[in-house]
Amino acid sequence: MADVIATSSQPALGAIRLAWWRERLEELDKGTAAPAEPRLRAVESELLPLGLTGMALSTLEDAWLPLLDDFPWKGEQADGLKHRGRILFGIGARLLSGDPDDAEAPGALWSLVDAARHCTDVNSRMFLLEEARKAIAELPRNRPPKFLRRLTGLAAIAAHDVLRNKPLGLAQPDPGRGMAAMLHYMRGVLPRG
Repeated sequence: MADVIATSSQPALGAIRLAWWRERLEELDKGTAAPAEPRLRAVESELLPLGLTGMALSTLEDAWLPLLDDFPWKGEQADGLKHRGRILFGIGARLLSGDPDDAEAPGALWSLVDAARHCTDVNSRMFLLEEARKAIAELPRNRPPKFLRRLTGLAAIAAHDVLRNKPLGLAQPDPGRGMAAMLHYMRGVLPRG
């Protein structure tokens, strides 16, 4: 669905394209064969047999829809991004046989930073980074199980990126990102500042 956002020049057309994805994902639960679209076929052959549903995946539409709005982005877009991260990391946790609750808050943080990294509007990017700082402060103190840390390590890298107060571009290697991921994997803690 990210490519719908990236390639839609008109919000109304983007909304129609997102609705198409939602409908096709929901149809998979009814036994309708996936159309000749490789990503839908992959969902059908790889994710549905693992117990995920098209309905669960279709909720991503609600998370992506606010991103079709013009800049500057505000609370609605940040909420949609956090929702996207919770869904994606929750699905990831289920695929790893874990509890989605252990991954959803880190997913919300990762999603805000990921969007800020790709955002072309400076004011919206700064807003998303401020929302990410708030998300860091709201992370639960519990440590995710070690088998989930490969997933939640993305949130450790995102937190590191926000807390270092440098541009998000990755032109220069940053060993601190690797260290944040490694420490998270070993100790289960996320950078907090």
